[in-house]
Amino acid sequence: MRTFAILAVVTTLLSGCQTPDWRTASREPAGIAPDPATTKDAVIEVYAADAFSWRGWFAVHTWIAVKPVNASEYRVFEVVGWRVDSGLPALREYSTDTPDRYWYGARPDKVLSVTGAKAQQLIPKVTAAIARYPYANDYKVFPGPNSNTFPAWVGQQVPELELELPFRAIGSGYISD
Repeated sequence: MRTFAILAVVTTLLSGCQTPDWRTASREPAGIAPDPATTKDAVIEVYAADAFSWRGWFAVHTWIAVKPVNASEYRVFEVVGWRVDSGLPALREYSTDTPDRYWYGARPDKVLSVTGAKAQQLIPKVTAAIARYPYANDYKVFPGPNSNTFPAWVGQQVPELELELPFRAIGSGYISD
């Protein structure tokens, strides 16, 4: 009976993934980011979505998006572990008009949204902090540095963001004051 209970728990955890294959998992926009075609103000947003597969039961993946005044796209910054396995930096940057895409099947939540004059003032500080991120080429699931260490570090460098990551942002405590 005990073996059956353990097997049931393991099966439940492994089936907790939104989709079993990352290649076919949704990467559609969630529709929660201001549309850069109609939003002229500066925008800074931080998103969190359940990590892929069974890890999503315990942890989230986080990323930062910035859009300067009148920009037609966001610049998205995130740390991704499999890039390191491929010989690339963990920290990646890309441009998109949909920074709120699902994280491989998991709908993101908005953790932080700063708009207008405050965002315009903070974007240079945020991008300068990102350029100084000390673990851009490193990734370790636990205890870090990982995808949650990155925005936590940026938040420490730019305290005016008042960034508070969710409890499940495992690795956000990797850095210290």
